[in-house]
Amino acid sequence: MGATTGIGALSLIHCFSKSHTLSFASFRTLPRLTCSFSSSINFNISFAPPKSKPKPKPNPDFDPQPDVFSQPDGPLLIPWIVRGEDGNLKLQSEPPPSLLKAIATAQTGTKKDSNQTKTTAATSKPQKIRATAPPQHSKAARRFYNQNIKESSGARLSKVLAASGVASRRSCEELIFEGKVTVNGSMCTTPQTRVDPAKDVIYVNGNRLPKRQPQKVYLALNKPKGYICSSGENESKSVISLFDDFLKTWGKKHPGVPTPRLFTVGRLDVATTGLIIVTNDGDFAQKLSHPSSNLSKEYIATIDGSIYKRHLITISEGTTIEGVHCVPDAVELLPRQADMQRARIRIVVHEGRKHEVRELVKCAGLEIHSLKRVRIGGFRLPPDLGLGKYIELNPTNLNALGWKS
Repeated sequence: MGATTGIGALSLIHCFSKSHTLSFASFRTLPRLTCSFSSSINFNISFAPPKSKPKPKPNPDFDPQPDVFSQPDGPLLIPWIVRGEDGNLKLQSEPPPSLLKAIATAQTGTKKDSNQTKTTAATSKPQKIRATAPPQHSKAARRFYNQNIKESSGARLSKVLAASGVASRRSCEELIFEGKVTVNGSMCTTPQTRVDPAKDVIYVNGNRLPKRQPQKVYLALNKPKGYICSSGENESKSVISLFDDFLKTWGKKHPGVPTPRLFTVGRLDVATTGLIIVTNDGDFAQKLSHPSSNLSKEYIATIDGSIYKRHLITISEGTTIEGVHCVPDAVELLPRQADMQRARIRIVVHEGRKHEVRELVKCAGLEIHSLKRVRIGGFRLPPDLGLGKYIELNPTNLNALGWKS
């Protein structure tokens, strides 16, 4: 059956080729399909290429310039569809002027009209800020934080004991070394241990340390003659004894807060009077007494005998104290007062070495009758403050001393 169909098809093609002459010269040669049968007849079949689609004709109403964007060799142009003044849409090769102006305004940062800004601000509603609750942590997480991370916070144990009024910092360190201090039930022999008195249980000699520490106290005293700058309990004429009334009334003014332990910032010898700072803030005292603070100190020295120019020159040249040559910042002879027969010299120093002013005057061949300190840094002793009296320093006074609390 298959052989009969193949022979019939060949006869049909042979008859058609005789009656119709086909010309394939005008067509492009395509891959040939070769069919072979059991007989010895071979034939070739070629196909014509597909017809190309005609290009769409441009619409003169919508595209007045059809060849503007068909530039294969030129730069790529972006068409812009804008609405003209007549309200109709049109196609153009350049962006609209309003867009170019907006881009230029954004680049130069030109401010908008103030009236428009005020109107927008007035009409806009304030945005509500949602309050977010603090994150909740598990009990195990809080315990891990307290045991491993929180140890770096707090203050040194010796410093906490001294601030609570137990003793001086050096004496507190001795108590710690002797094993008389416990923290959270365990003996602590390291003064550098970080503790928080509000959360840690601290005992000293069997007495519980209060959770609340006294607030910082800053006092300026007009020291009288005959008092020493020592906070020892055995010293009967210590300048700290002049604050007994202040310490007695502390409990009434600050209930539940331990009494602060006061000490002086620097020292004045027994015979010297005038300004001295008293506090319970160790960092403040260290800052003021350290040479790096460069705080100048002004003294008024009352001299026995006459003062000449050579004396002032000798004092201004300085002297050597403990192997260091000390030179005063200023030396000035003050005018005589009607109620005082002795001459006075104003001397300003900044190093503050032991007996520095007395050594400067002694080196010039003069003898001091009395010496008074009237200024430290930018804070001057109030002239109406009597001997043995004190005042509390306010933030302005502390700033004058170079301290920012």
